[in-house]
Amino acid sequence: MHGGDGRGDSSRGRRRGADPAARARAASWRIPLLYLVIGGVWILGSDRAMALLAGGDPALLTRLQSFKGAIYIAGTALLLHLLLRPLIERLLRARLQATESEACWRELFEANPGPIWIYDVDSLQVVDANPAAAAFLGWSREELVGREVASLWADRAAFEQALALIRANPREPFAATGKIQVRDGSQRVVELRSSPLTRSNGCLRMVLAADRTAEQASRRQREQALARLQETQRLARLGSWELDLGSGRASCCPILLQLLGRDPAGPAPAHLDEVLVAADAASQARLAQLLDDLAGRRLARMDVLLPFLGPGGGERLLRLRAEYAEEDGRPLLRGTVQDLTEEQQTRRLLDEREQQFRELVRILPDGVIILAGEHVIYANPACAGLFGVQPESLLGEPLSCLVHAGDLPALRSWLQRHDGQEASPRLLRSDGSSFRAALSGADARYGGQACRLLLVRDLSEPERMRDALGSGNRELQAMARRLFSAQEDERRAISRELHDDIGQAITAIRLSAHAAMVEEDAQRRSADLAEIGAVADATLEKLRNLSMLLRPPQLDALGLEAALRWHASCLLRNSAVELELDIQDLPQRPEREVEQACFRIAQEGLTNALRHAGSSRVRLALAGDADGLDLRIEDDGQGFEPGDARGLGLVIMRERAQSAGGRLQIDTRRGSGTRIHLHLPYARQAAA
Repeated sequence: MHGGDGRGDSSRGRRRGADPAARARAASWRIPLLYLVIGGVWILGSDRAMALLAGGDPALLTRLQSFKGAIYIAGTALLLHLLLRPLIERLLRARLQATESEACWRELFEANPGPIWIYDVDSLQVVDANPAAAAFLGWSREELVGREVASLWADRAAFEQALALIRANPREPFAATGKIQVRDGSQRVVELRSSPLTRSNGCLRMVLAADRTAEQASRRQREQALARLQETQRLARLGSWELDLGSGRASCCPILLQLLGRDPAGPAPAHLDEVLVAADAASQARLAQLLDDLAGRRLARMDVLLPFLGPGGGERLLRLRAEYAEEDGRPLLRGTVQDLTEEQQTRRLLDEREQQFRELVRILPDGVIILAGEHVIYANPACAGLFGVQPESLLGEPLSCLVHAGDLPALRSWLQRHDGQEASPRLLRSDGSSFRAALSGADARYGGQACRLLLVRDLSEPERMRDALGSGNRELQAMARRLFSAQEDERRAISRELHDDIGQAITAIRLSAHAAMVEEDAQRRSADLAEIGAVADATLEKLRNLSMLLRPPQLDALGLEAALRWHASCLLRNSAVELELDIQDLPQRPEREVEQACFRIAQEGLTNALRHAGSSRVRLALAGDADGLDLRIEDDGQGFEPGDARGLGLVIMRERAQSAGGRLQIDTRRGSGTRIHLHLPYARQAAA
């Protein structure tokens, strides 16, 4: 019965839900047709009846025709009333229903908590929006109406693609997820669903938006947290596993498979013993017994270290933890596996380093002392040696017995400041003598307690070195004064050479020129002019030699190699000393300062070999590589003791080498000749 009633109700509902327009169209031709049929029947039947009733009387027939017309008009009017009244009532009911439906739809549209807006597919402009859409997008409803829909999309390409799909299927609903740009410039991830709304003058679509920003952010955070967890497990070399006691099947995480040399992308292992393969039979049997005890609830949890076979068949030390659990009535064993191989190796290495550090502190030349409060709890042999006792004798000694009484308050204040500065108190030896020491402190832990570690350096030797350094500085200042004096002597000699020799020659030229001008004898005038030419040539030669002595032009024009060849040949031209030249072309030309330093050092070295060494053979060699140039000067002369050298030549040579960023090495011994090795970079560097 219920089934039949349901079908009847359904059919009646379908008949009531038929298209009103179809019924109206059917009535539009049924009523005129009925009117024609009734009118035709009335006219034919009434005319015959009226003729029979009149009996041939025209006046009566006229009256009867008038009466018939009135009856016809009244009848048709009544019939039209009866036919039109239900139609008008149905139209009024339909209008009322449409008004109520529109009001209900508007109420639902306005009160819907989700953003909804309607836009014209042809103009792509918003035609209406509910308050939720205005609040979500940030614009008022008045501002939204007429706004371009494309301006709401953050990705214009995605909007064009979605619009193409909608226009290709205008009668179909559409759903997509994209980014909407709101008024404040931020972007929101929304799920958009649109449906078509048909109107007389165009096609509208209603869009419902669901904000998925928080959901996507939550999903992203969850994925990031999972990635961080996996990364943490990877760094900690920690994997997890689960064993279903009912089916015996096991599941392992990819990290565990990697730890044990299995391919995570390969076939998943079905049983736990396929993955956890112990390094020996005893360990495998112990693992099986522990798992059985855990499954039988005879063991609350498992925490054990066992050796297992890892990648390549190597042995790995793994820590297994597991406990019994139930899920949906299924008994399970869940556990983790952590690879402690590197940790054990690191611990052993740390123990070795600790032993090495203890040995290093023991043999350290500086004193090391550890204080707990104001009492010594450790002292290395070097520190004990400073106090003149054995290390064991310092243990337990109070600070007041080791520090001079006048410096003890300041030292206590320094120990409490922890400012990283050094202290230099006077310390007391076992024989009662005192010495000045530099102390550096740091917080440390020793024997499980907080303490202060002090580095003790005896300042007696540094003070002696300071005095020696002061003496050396004074000697260097004296040598600098001698160097300045030598420079002034050289300038004085050049001035004297210019005045006495060059000046006299120019004066002679001037006098000879005046004499030639007044000489009437042509032969004697020619002799005077010839003499002027000879004196001018000699003067020019002297100026050229003096200029080359100051700085040879070959150094600028032809480079260091040509300048060295020229200078060595000119210097030893009239000497009995045999010159051996081995000057190679350099890979690149040095800077001007480097060339000048190398030339002056070679000039000084060759001059010393010629004037002071008494050598019979001198070798000058120049070579270069990518790092710099090497100059070597060797002679077989008498040599000298480096400690006895007091001249300025060696000081100037070293200073020139350092100023160019190079290094100079002089190997000599009395009776064994001298060997000078100079290394310079191609570009000038800061002095080392």
